[in-house]
Amino acid sequence: QVQLLESGGGLVQAGGSLRLSCAASGSSFSVNFMGWYRQAPGKQRELLAGITSGGSTNYADSVKGRFTISRDNAKNTVYLQMNSLKPEDTGVYYCDVGITLHSGLTGRYWGQGTQVTVSS
Repeated sequence: QVQLLESGGGLVQAGGSLRLSCAASGSSFSVNFMGWYRQAPGKQRELLAGITSGGSTNYADSVKGRFTISRDNAKNTVYLQMNSLKPEDTGVYYCDVGITLHSGLTGRYWGQGTQVTVSS
């Protein structure tokens, strides 16, 4: 059984910064791809940033240059550093983690979501 725990959301003024964290816990697994999604009110969930086990990253155009994804493999944790936040960054942020269990089975797990609100 693998669980994800997100933290770091909150209310911030435009131009401010927040750092999100998502830690995977459990036993007998390895972490593959890790990513962050956002679901804004009335919109579909969108991929903002992703990072492979080797450290390669990709970003949505809307956050490129402002957000930075990173991971600590020893802690099975992925981070999203968000700078120069805009009101349109408001939404619920979810981490998405690809897992390989000791048995060889793979799975995809989602965090519980954390609210980010950017005021103008």
